[in-house]
Amino acid sequence: MYELRVRSTFAAAHRLHNYPDKCQRLHGHTWEVEIVVASPELNDAGMLVDFSVLKRELREVTAVFDHCLLNDLPPFNRGGPENNPTAENLARLIFDALSPRLAKYRPPVKLTGVTVWESPVAAAAYRGPQP
Repeated sequence: MYELRVRSTFAAAHRLHNYPDKCQRLHGHTWEVEIVVASPELNDAGMLVDFSVLKRELREVTAVFDHCLLNDLPPFNRGGPENNPTAENLARLIFDALSPRLAKYRPPVKLTGVTVWESPVAAAAYRGPQP
């Protein structure tokens, strides 16, 4: 199995709901996002997919968050713990938006994980539904 990883960053603010500490107040991060894709096959150029293609797809998905207040954006502007703008929910949202975009590449490229760092030492990952 071949695996590729690319990273991108964006700046955004948020405030956490139902959180008893300082993160309930408005604050911002330079978020770093890493995606992992995998396939057992390589294309005719000997690549799984070009790094620049993966970086572009990731940037297009995360562009909506850049320099925004996450709480103002769907689905984070709705109630419920699944819509709280946490790093965990952000990782899942990026996974769900990016996964179908990668289906068009050949050989088939599967998104296997998204990791979102809100600081250099704190990250949350989402790996998608497990069979």
